[in-house]
Amino acid sequence: MKRLLFAFVLLVAVGQNAVAESLNVMTWNIRYNNSNDGINAWQNRKDWVAEIVIENKVDIAGFQEVLVDQLEDLKARLPQMDVYGVGRNDGKKAGEFSPIFFRKDRFELLDQSTFWLSTTPDKNASKGWDADLPRIASWVKLKDRQTGTVFYVMITHFDHRGKQARTESAKLLLKQMREQFTDHPVILTGDFNTTPDSAPYKILIGNGTQTHPVYLDAYKHSVQPPEGPDSTWNGFKAVVPDRRIDFVFVTKNVKVEWFKTLDDQRDGRFPSDHLPIVTELELK
Repeated sequence: MKRLLFAFVLLVAVGQNAVAESLNVMTWNIRYNNSNDGINAWQNRKDWVAEIVIENKVDIAGFQEVLVDQLEDLKARLPQMDVYGVGRNDGKKAGEFSPIFFRKDRFELLDQSTFWLSTTPDKNASKGWDADLPRIASWVKLKDRQTGTVFYVMITHFDHRGKQARTESAKLLLKQMREQFTDHPVILTGDFNTTPDSAPYKILIGNGTQTHPVYLDAYKHSVQPPEGPDSTWNGFKAVVPDRRIDFVFVTKNVKVEWFKTLDDQRDGRFPSDHLPIVTELELK
Protein backbone atom coordinates (compact mmCIF):
# COMPACT_ATOMS: atom_id res chain seq x y z
CA MET A 1 0.00 0.00 0.00
CA LYS A 2 2.84 2.38 0.92
CA ARG A 3 4.59 1.61 -2.35
CA LEU A 4 1.42 2.43 -4.30
CA LEU A 5 1.00 5.70 -2.41
CA PHE A 6 4.64 6.62 -3.02
CA ALA A 7 4.30 5.84 -6.73
CA PHE A 8 1.14 7.98 -6.93
CA VAL A 9 2.81 10.95 -5.21
CA LEU A 10 5.84 10.62 -7.49
CA LEU A 11 3.64 10.52 -10.58
CA VAL A 12 1.76 13.63 -9.51
CA ALA A 13 5.03 15.45 -8.79
CA VAL A 14 6.46 14.55 -12.18
CA GLY A 15 3.25 15.62 -13.88
CA GLN A 16 3.24 18.98 -12.10
CA ASN A 17 6.87 19.54 -13.03
CA ALA A 18 6.14 18.75 -16.68
CA VAL A 19 3.23 21.16 -16.81
CA ALA A 20 5.35 23.89 -15.24
CA GLU A 21 8.25 23.45 -17.66
CA SER A 22 9.28 26.85 -19.02
CA LEU A 23 10.94 27.92 -22.26
CA ASN A 24 13.12 30.88 -23.16
CA VAL A 25 12.00 32.78 -26.25
CA MET A 26 14.04 35.41 -28.09
CA THR A 27 13.19 37.95 -30.78
CA TRP A 28 15.93 39.94 -32.52
CA ASN A 29 16.38 42.04 -35.64
CA ILE A 30 19.99 41.15 -36.43
CA ARG A 31 20.46 43.74 -39.24
CA TYR A 32 20.88 42.48 -42.78
CA ASN A 33 24.33 41.79 -44.22
CA ASN A 34 25.34 45.21 -45.48
CA SER A 35 29.00 45.61 -46.46
CA ASN A 36 28.67 49.39 -45.98
CA ASP A 37 28.27 48.92 -42.22
CA GLY A 38 32.05 48.99 -41.74
CA ILE A 39 33.07 47.75 -38.30
CA ASN A 40 29.43 46.74 -37.71
CA ALA A 41 29.25 44.53 -40.81
CA TRP A 42 27.80 41.05 -40.33
CA GLN A 43 31.21 39.40 -40.73
CA ASN A 44 32.27 41.07 -37.48
CA ARG A 45 29.05 40.23 -35.61
CA LYS A 46 27.92 36.74 -36.58
CA ASP A 47 29.87 34.84 -33.92
CA TRP A 48 28.77 37.33 -31.27
CA VAL A 49 25.10 37.00 -32.21
CA ALA A 50 25.25 33.21 -31.91
CA GLU A 51 27.10 33.46 -28.60
CA ILE A 52 24.33 35.61 -27.13
CA VAL A 53 21.70 33.07 -28.17
CA ILE A 54 23.66 30.25 -26.53
CA GLU A 55 24.58 32.20 -23.38
CA ASN A 56 20.93 33.02 -22.72
CA LYS A 57 19.88 29.37 -23.08
CA VAL A 58 17.34 30.26 -25.76
CA ASP A 59 14.91 27.49 -26.70
CA ILE A 60 13.16 29.37 -29.52
CA ALA A 61 14.51 32.38 -31.42
CA GLY A 62 12.83 34.52 -34.04
CA PHE A 63 15.10 36.74 -36.14
CA GLN A 64 14.42 39.49 -38.65
CA GLU A 65 16.36 40.94 -41.62
CA VAL A 66 18.09 37.62 -42.24
CA LEU A 67 19.53 37.12 -45.72
CA VAL A 68 20.23 33.58 -46.93
CA ASP A 69 23.97 33.77 -46.20
CA GLN A 70 23.21 34.93 -42.66
CA LEU A 71 20.75 32.07 -42.27
CA GLU A 72 23.48 29.61 -43.18
CA ASP A 73 25.90 31.30 -40.78
CA LEU A 74 23.40 30.98 -37.92
CA LYS A 75 22.60 27.36 -38.76
CA ALA A 76 26.30 26.51 -38.65
CA ARG A 77 26.72 28.23 -35.28
CA LEU A 78 23.53 26.91 -33.72
CA PRO A 79 23.66 23.20 -34.61
CA GLN A 80 21.45 22.32 -31.65
CA MET A 81 18.56 24.13 -33.34
CA ASP A 82 16.34 23.41 -36.32
CA VAL A 83 14.91 26.28 -38.37
CA TYR A 84 12.02 27.26 -40.60
CA GLY A 85 11.86 30.33 -42.81
CA VAL A 86 11.53 31.57 -46.40
CA GLY A 87 12.71 34.61 -48.32
CA ARG A 88 10.02 37.25 -48.61
CA ASN A 89 10.75 38.04 -52.27
CA ASP A 90 9.91 34.59 -53.68
CA GLY A 91 8.89 32.30 -50.82
CA LYS A 92 12.21 30.48 -51.20
CA LYS A 93 15.64 32.08 -50.82
CA ALA A 94 15.33 35.60 -52.22
CA GLY A 95 15.09 38.60 -49.93
CA GLU A 96 14.97 38.79 -46.17
CA PHE A 97 13.87 35.84 -44.04
CA SER A 98 12.10 36.02 -40.69
CA PRO A 99 13.22 32.56 -39.55
CA ILE A 100 12.25 30.66 -36.43
CA PHE A 101 14.99 28.63 -34.75
CA PHE A 102 14.01 26.00 -32.18
CA ARG A 103 15.82 23.33 -30.20
CA LYS A 104 15.56 20.11 -32.14
CA ASP A 105 15.99 17.92 -29.05
CA ARG A 106 13.05 19.51 -27.26
CA PHE A 107 10.51 20.38 -29.94
CA GLU A 108 8.83 18.37 -32.67
CA LEU A 109 7.79 20.32 -35.75
CA LEU A 110 4.16 19.56 -36.61
CA ASP A 111 3.46 22.20 -39.25
CA GLN A 112 4.90 25.35 -40.82
CA SER A 113 3.92 28.06 -43.26
CA THR A 114 4.34 31.68 -44.33
CA PHE A 115 1.84 34.29 -45.48
CA TRP A 116 2.35 37.78 -46.86
CA LEU A 117 1.11 40.91 -45.15
CA SER A 118 -1.17 42.04 -47.93
CA THR A 119 -4.72 41.73 -49.24
CA THR A 120 -3.58 38.48 -50.92
CA PRO A 121 -1.67 36.75 -48.09
CA ASP A 122 -1.27 33.48 -50.00
CA LYS A 123 0.39 35.16 -52.99
CA ASN A 124 4.20 35.02 -52.96
CA ALA A 125 5.95 38.39 -52.76
CA SER A 126 2.66 40.32 -52.62
CA LYS A 127 3.04 43.83 -51.26
CA GLY A 128 0.24 45.30 -49.18
CA TRP A 129 -1.31 48.77 -48.97
CA ASP A 130 1.35 51.52 -48.81
CA ALA A 131 4.21 49.16 -47.86
CA ASP A 132 7.60 49.89 -49.36
CA LEU A 133 8.55 46.20 -49.46
CA PRO A 134 6.93 42.75 -49.36
CA ARG A 135 6.42 41.71 -45.73
CA ILE A 136 5.77 38.27 -44.27
CA ALA A 137 4.71 36.36 -41.20
CA SER A 138 6.19 32.88 -40.76
CA TRP A 139 4.89 30.38 -38.23
CA VAL A 140 5.53 26.93 -36.87
CA LYS A 141 3.37 24.53 -34.90
CA LEU A 142 5.50 22.78 -32.30
CA LYS A 143 5.05 20.00 -29.78
CA ASP A 144 7.10 20.16 -26.59
CA ARG A 145 8.62 16.71 -26.14
CA GLN A 146 8.93 17.33 -22.39
CA THR A 147 5.31 18.21 -21.69
CA GLY A 148 3.37 17.17 -24.78
CA THR A 149 2.06 20.73 -25.12
CA VAL A 150 1.30 21.90 -28.66
CA PHE A 151 1.65 25.59 -29.49
CA TYR A 152 2.33 28.07 -32.29
CA VAL A 153 5.21 30.48 -32.76
CA MET A 154 4.83 33.28 -35.29
CA ILE A 155 7.34 35.89 -36.35
CA THR A 156 6.92 39.00 -38.47
CA HIS A 157 8.55 42.24 -39.56
CA PHE A 158 6.22 45.17 -40.31
CA ASP A 159 7.01 47.69 -43.02
CA HIS A 160 9.24 50.59 -42.00
CA ARG A 161 7.49 53.23 -44.13
CA GLY A 162 3.87 52.28 -44.74
CA LYS A 163 1.71 53.58 -41.89
CA GLN A 164 -1.45 52.03 -43.35
CA ALA A 165 0.45 48.80 -44.03
CA ARG A 166 1.44 48.50 -40.38
CA THR A 167 -2.14 49.07 -39.25
CA GLU A 168 -3.62 46.61 -41.74
CA SER A 169 -0.89 44.08 -40.98
CA ALA A 170 -1.86 44.16 -37.31
CA LYS A 171 -5.49 43.56 -38.27
CA LEU A 172 -4.44 40.62 -40.45
CA LEU A 173 -2.36 39.02 -37.68
CA LEU A 174 -5.20 39.35 -35.19
CA LYS A 175 -7.65 37.93 -37.74
CA GLN A 176 -5.37 34.97 -38.47
CA MET A 177 -4.99 34.23 -34.76
CA ARG A 178 -8.74 34.34 -34.15
CA GLU A 179 -9.62 32.23 -37.18
CA GLN A 180 -6.76 29.71 -37.41
CA PHE A 181 -4.80 29.56 -34.18
CA THR A 182 -7.28 29.45 -31.32
CA ASP A 183 -6.79 25.73 -30.58
CA HIS A 184 -3.38 26.17 -28.90
CA PRO A 185 -1.26 28.88 -27.23
CA VAL A 186 0.34 31.41 -29.58
CA ILE A 187 3.61 33.30 -29.24
CA LEU A 188 3.98 36.22 -31.67
CA THR A 189 7.36 37.94 -31.98
CA GLY A 190 8.98 40.42 -34.27
CA ASP A 191 10.05 43.89 -35.28
CA PHE A 192 6.81 45.84 -35.61
CA ASN A 193 8.41 49.21 -36.48
CA THR A 194 5.90 50.85 -34.18
CA THR A 195 5.63 51.86 -30.53
CA PRO A 196 3.08 51.04 -27.80
CA ASP A 197 1.17 54.29 -28.36
CA SER A 198 0.41 53.43 -32.00
CA ALA A 199 -2.69 52.10 -33.76
CA PRO A 200 -1.11 48.75 -34.79
CA TYR A 201 -0.10 48.00 -31.20
CA LYS A 202 -3.57 48.88 -29.88
CA ILE A 203 -5.16 46.64 -32.53
CA LEU A 204 -3.03 43.66 -31.50
CA ILE A 205 -3.92 44.05 -27.82
CA GLY A 206 -7.59 44.51 -28.67
CA ASN A 207 -8.04 48.25 -28.10
CA GLY A 208 -8.65 47.60 -24.43
CA THR A 209 -11.48 45.10 -24.92
CA GLN A 210 -11.40 41.39 -24.05
CA THR A 211 -14.56 40.52 -26.02
CA HIS A 212 -12.55 38.39 -28.45
CA PRO A 213 -9.10 36.76 -28.19
CA VAL A 214 -6.32 39.34 -28.25
CA TYR A 215 -2.57 39.42 -27.81
CA LEU A 216 -0.90 40.35 -24.54
CA ASP A 217 2.35 42.33 -24.46
CA ALA A 218 4.83 40.11 -22.59
CA TYR A 219 6.66 43.24 -21.38
CA LYS A 220 3.58 44.41 -19.49
CA HIS A 221 2.42 40.98 -18.33
CA SER A 222 5.71 39.74 -16.88
CA VAL A 223 5.43 38.40 -13.32
CA GLN A 224 8.80 39.95 -12.54
CA PRO A 225 9.50 43.59 -13.47
CA PRO A 226 11.06 43.86 -16.95
CA GLU A 227 14.83 44.22 -17.01
CA GLY A 228 16.93 46.31 -19.36
CA PRO A 229 16.25 49.45 -21.41
CA ASP A 230 12.71 50.58 -22.27
CA SER A 231 13.80 50.60 -25.92
CA THR A 232 15.01 48.14 -28.54
CA TRP A 233 16.66 50.52 -31.02
CA ASN A 234 20.26 51.72 -30.92
CA GLY A 235 21.26 52.36 -34.55
CA PHE A 236 24.72 50.93 -33.72
CA LYS A 237 25.39 54.13 -31.73
CA ALA A 238 23.42 54.37 -28.48
CA VAL A 239 20.12 53.10 -27.09
CA VAL A 240 17.42 55.58 -28.10
CA PRO A 241 14.93 56.09 -25.22
CA ASP A 242 11.29 55.10 -25.64
CA ARG A 243 11.82 53.28 -28.94
CA ARG A 244 10.36 49.91 -27.97
CA ILE A 245 9.52 48.61 -31.47
CA ASP A 246 10.35 44.91 -31.03
CA PHE A 247 7.84 42.80 -29.13
CA VAL A 248 6.88 39.43 -27.78
CA PHE A 249 3.11 38.98 -27.68
CA VAL A 250 1.34 35.96 -26.21
CA THR A 251 -2.21 34.69 -25.88
CA LYS A 252 -3.81 34.46 -22.46
CA ASN A 253 -2.88 30.79 -22.01
CA VAL A 254 0.82 31.73 -21.79
CA LYS A 255 2.36 32.93 -18.52
CA VAL A 256 5.26 35.39 -18.69
CA GLU A 257 7.73 34.72 -15.88
CA TRP A 258 10.36 37.34 -16.74
CA PHE A 259 11.29 39.69 -19.57
CA LYS A 260 14.71 41.07 -20.45
CA THR A 261 15.91 43.51 -23.07
CA LEU A 262 19.63 42.80 -23.52
CA ASP A 263 22.07 45.64 -24.11
CA ASP A 264 25.32 43.70 -24.56
CA GLN A 265 28.21 45.83 -25.76
CA ARG A 266 31.89 45.31 -26.56
CA ASP A 267 34.22 48.28 -26.81
CA GLY A 268 31.17 50.52 -27.14
CA ARG A 269 29.75 48.48 -30.03
CA PHE A 270 26.45 46.59 -30.29
CA PRO A 271 25.89 43.18 -31.94
CA SER A 272 23.01 44.69 -33.99
CA ASP A 273 21.22 47.99 -34.47
CA HIS A 274 18.31 46.46 -32.49
CA LEU A 275 18.49 45.05 -28.98
CA PRO A 276 17.44 41.42 -28.47
CA ILE A 277 14.59 40.42 -26.16
CA VAL A 278 14.57 37.23 -24.12
CA THR A 279 11.57 36.15 -22.06
CA GLU A 280 10.76 33.06 -20.02
CA LEU A 281 7.31 31.66 -20.77
CA GLU A 282 5.14 28.89 -19.38
CA LEU A 283 2.42 27.37 -21.56
CA LYS A 284 -0.74 26.78 -19.55
